[in-house]
Amino acid sequence: MGFLITTLIFALIGIIVSLCTRICCNRGPSANLLHLTLVITATVCCWMMWAIVYLAQMKPLIVPILSEGE
Repeated sequence: MGFLITTLIFALIGIIVSLCTRICCNRGPSANLLHLTLVITATVCCWMMWAIVYLAQMKPLIVPILSEGE
């Protein structure tokens, strides 16, 4: 449930920032496309970094080895 909710939060933030960039930085079609591309790329990269860290904690590759005394 946490993965889905946080993914939706990232999507919502990406849409809001894209709209703000479109409204505040309206300098022509070429600049708008560049700004939109940068915002979408940053949002996807941040989401992927969060998702990799989140999912890596679900099933770690290295399992702790307990000794007999513990």
